Amino acid sequence: MLKIGVLGAGHLGKIHINCIKQIEQYELVGFYDPADETARLVETEMDVKRFESIDALIDSVDVVDIVTPTIRHFECASKALQKRKHVFIEKPIVATPDEANALKKLADEAGVKVQVGHVERFNPAFIAAEPFIGEPLFIEAHRLAMFNPRGTDVPVVLDLMVHDLDILLTIVKSPVSHISASGVGIVSPTPDITNVRIEFENGAVANLTASRLSLKNMRKTRIFQKGAYITVDFLDKVAEIIRINDEVDETNPLSATITLGDGSEKQITFERPEIHPINAIKTELESFYGAIVHNTTPAVTIDDGINVLKLAYRILDAVAESAAKVKK
Repeated sequence: MLKIGVLGAGHLGKIHINCIKQIEQYELVGFYDPADETARLVETEMDVKRFESIDALIDSVDVVDIVTPTIRHFECASKALQKRKHVFIEKPIVATPDEANALKKLADEAGVKVQVGHVERFNPAFIAAEPFIGEPLFIEAHRLAMFNPRGTDVPVVLDLMVHDLDILLTIVKSPVSHISASGVGIVSPTPDITNVRIEFENGAVANLTASRLSLKNMRKTRIFQKGAYITVDFLDKVAEIIRINDEVDETNPLSATITLGDGSEKQITFERPEIHPINAIKTELESFYGAIVHNTTPAVTIDDGINVLKLAYRILDAVAESAAKVKK
């Protein structure tokens, strides 16, 4: 059993605390949050020990779970790594690429495990669809959310789009060659809605949109590849696989036959892979336990988190360039 402590007891921090309490392989030692009222409520209502400082909590555990605002990630993670504690850190990994590079150096020196909380990797719809994903040529993602003041301290790219950037870098195994983007800050000083076109060296193209000013919530990704079209609904936990087959099987009830201009026929088949309901946050924390005790590579590595952050900043630079052109 590993002793674990949580830094940050806000909305997401409380979810982490609740999940950890359900994982028998962890001993939840306690939490720290600088907001006195929040900390007192969590201590009482969730029956978890409250620590009076970050250092006191870190000294008492084997694993530190960082669920603070992003601007505090580097401070908390660096303290934990300097004391050679394993670190689970929420997305985005840190606030800036410079912090990311410094954190990577500390992690390498500490020789401990670090996992980043890109939770959509553990979404059951993505897990069901992933075996069908081969070499995507075009990806379209929409991540839209109704307004919530929480998270508006950072651009929507770092708040919401990072989820889709991680999925994108997971399924497209090629360097990024070109980025064009635009964004608008409507109620926040930073962009609340951003659209980006990302081109890869292997020819793949992705079109991503993220907004925190939508009238409805949506988290849907469409993946097009040779012979197949795959949709993943991260919100409703549904995956659909549409495939084009050269051979026509008239006995398949979930299919349709089309005739091409040259007279040849192809068959379209429809499939909804079985979804196995899981708590994604609980599952990612369980996977981190496995990486530690079995000395395996974490499911979402520190390098994964850094690559997502650096791509996010390239998008922010492209947004700024686009805005500058408009002002001219």
